[in-house]
Amino acid sequence: MSKFILNTIKQSVIGAFLLVTSVAMAQKSPTVKLNFNHDWKFSKINTKTNSDEALTKADFNDASWEKVSLPHTANIEPLVVNDQWQGICWYRKQFEVPAQYNDKKVIIELEGAMNHAQVWINGKLAADHLGGYMPVVIDATSFVKVGQNNTIAVKLDNTDNVVSGPKPLKILDFNMYGGLYRGTSITYKEKVYISHPLLANKIAGGGIFITFPEVSTAVSTVAIKTDLVNETNASQNIECVQTVFYKGKKVAENKSVSNAVASNKSVETNALIRINNAKLWSPAEPNLYQLETKVLVNGQLKDVETTTFGIRSIEFKDNLLYVNGEKTFLRGVNRHQEYPFVGYALSDNAQYRDAKKIKDAGFNCIRLSHYPQSPAFLAACDELGIFVVDAILGWQYYADTDAFRNFCYTAATDLIRRDRNHPSVVSWEVSLNETKMPIFFMKELDRRVHEEYPGSQAFSCGWMPEVYDIYFQSRQHRILHGDENHTNKPYFVSEYGDWEYYSSNGGLNQDKMPKGMRLEKSSRHLRAEGEKALLQQAYNLQESHNDNLEKGVMGDGYWVMYDYNRGYHDEIESSGIMDIFRLPKFGFDFYASQRNPNEKVELKIASYWNTDSDLNVKVFSNCDQVELFLNGQSLGLQKPDVNKNTTKISHAPFTFKIPSFQAGELKAVGYISKKQVAKAFVKTPETAQKLKIWIDESGKKPQANVNDVVFVYIAAVDKNGTVVPTFEDKINFSIKGDAQLMNVGEIKAEAGIATALVRIGSKNGKVTFEGVSANLKGKSCLKPIK
Repeated sequence: MSKFILNTIKQSVIGAFLLVTSVAMAQKSPTVKLNFNHDWKFSKINTKTNSDEALTKADFNDASWEKVSLPHTANIEPLVVNDQWQGICWYRKQFEVPAQYNDKKVIIELEGAMNHAQVWINGKLAADHLGGYMPVVIDATSFVKVGQNNTIAVKLDNTDNVVSGPKPLKILDFNMYGGLYRGTSITYKEKVYISHPLLANKIAGGGIFITFPEVSTAVSTVAIKTDLVNETNASQNIECVQTVFYKGKKVAENKSVSNAVASNKSVETNALIRINNAKLWSPAEPNLYQLETKVLVNGQLKDVETTTFGIRSIEFKDNLLYVNGEKTFLRGVNRHQEYPFVGYALSDNAQYRDAKKIKDAGFNCIRLSHYPQSPAFLAACDELGIFVVDAILGWQYYADTDAFRNFCYTAATDLIRRDRNHPSVVSWEVSLNETKMPIFFMKELDRRVHEEYPGSQAFSCGWMPEVYDIYFQSRQHRILHGDENHTNKPYFVSEYGDWEYYSSNGGLNQDKMPKGMRLEKSSRHLRAEGEKALLQQAYNLQESHNDNLEKGVMGDGYWVMYDYNRGYHDEIESSGIMDIFRLPKFGFDFYASQRNPNEKVELKIASYWNTDSDLNVKVFSNCDQVELFLNGQSLGLQKPDVNKNTTKISHAPFTFKIPSFQAGELKAVGYISKKQVAKAFVKTPETAQKLKIWIDESGKKPQANVNDVVFVYIAAVDKNGTVVPTFEDKINFSIKGDAQLMNVGEIKAEAGIATALVRIGSKNGKVTFEGVSANLKGKSCLKPIK
């Protein structure tokens, strides 16, 4: 066996990419899914110095090309990106198909390839795919050479495209970063196998499709449709065994009768499994089951797939949402999937960390704006209990051409086929955001949703009031247009809290303010702008969120979770409740305080407590009462603030009036039913004494050999460990060990904290971080997990 094959097998084990990790399986699976992320070569081709044909050949000399692993971005960008790289780039990889996989089905999948992807295998065009957010799935069986070296070459073009849209980058309000920015895999299957839903191309079919005809805690039924393919040269009697597990324990099983499937034909089998004492999925209790599907021919195992699912029902009564029969309000937020510097090139771990922060902020819903996002992110939402509004690409762009419309139709179909088994998906946004669309176009998109997901559990949603099951309207458009667009259907405020406090065109009287005051009252504030600005943002969130609630909506989505680059603009869009480095603002604490205290008790003091601090101290909490102490002296016990500037709809902050500033310690104590349940402390910052360094884990430890990216925070702290928010100096940051700094330009503190973005390497040894600024020093270490 060659060294290359040994390395490939080793990487697949390290990356935990074996397709079948069956909970209880006596036979070894003949199906293997391997990590395909390593040993790529990369180059940008801005001029046509070589023909496409030459670049696809095995003998092309790519020795000068960069060696990369995936996920990978085509261009490392500066912190503020208003001239994002666009162009053509290439990826090449040599790989062997071991002789043991002779006469196997070979499938190669690229999860994210921006935007127009052409893929050659051994010099032959194997795929021509438009759309950088949905996977490129290739039946590579006839292209690969078994027992020999193979070459895959991928050409990517992320320049503006009139067919896929949206608007040209120079006027686009977000970025579409280039590269093979998600993971890749190669799968080997027997010629009797479970199909891939995007290759099968069957309406409401292909692969495994799980639905729930009956949902209750007493008894639930799980309906499983499985598409079985026979590509052998003879008829085969195929049996399908469906086994359901909960937390590793088998709870139910179904064995189908043998199906005679002719050569080069397929059959869809249907199984109905009864689950007694079912554990239902909801944001409060995100219970997950695993379905193991085994395919046998004459008792011999041919294929196995494991599918994670959650049992839940959704319905609307009086246009309000009920989940498993319980009335549920969707407190949501919007998310762009970018990181600073590396754009879209996030590891699966990084996707999870983003989802974990959203859950920690008190949200139970996220709108994926404005394009399909990573399957790893949806899997994290399944696990954590976050509903997802799944969306096709669209933003202020409609081309009146059949090519554009057909692209959108296909995108909607493929999105549902990819994501239909995720319990977190609450609705399908098959709509072009903030775009005037013709009725016939919307009707076809809506029809695709219900065709691909028949029954009562699929809901389309869109930006216009006609056609779709759920009306998604931005709050600023309601303010501008009054009630003219309201319809008698479920209503979700898709965006709010930002634009109407920034623009001169709308808001709660913001249009009547002088421009300077509008900017001051804006929700767009960087952490560097200080306590007053961040408190203003938090006030805006409460005011606008309450306004939404007063309208009787089923849910809303604040704009936005994380600060992000705007593409055309020379400033970062800063209305996030966390900055672009995922550091929280006071708005994070406001939303966290909206959750039920049975889920988690929240108590945070929204003050740096220095000489510039507001003497009306806000405490965000979901407690019944809060008591505040200054240097050990009680300032009183209060219920939530219900003054004329707030309402009783949301958990308003507790407000404590302090006569004058006194340096020292603020301590908050929270009570529920007169019982002390939480404490919080803030101390007046003193002179910085050292640098404190810590690594953002958010539920996932840094991991080697998966191109993991993590934020490393460097804070100037005083002798008490309090961050000094006035510290804004440059940090000299260094790394020892197998890791790489991804920042472009200097690393400088903002409100006392600087951030380094670090890519973890392939080794498992210790990594040491050191920071120095003048006479301040700090050090921290980590050992990535395998």
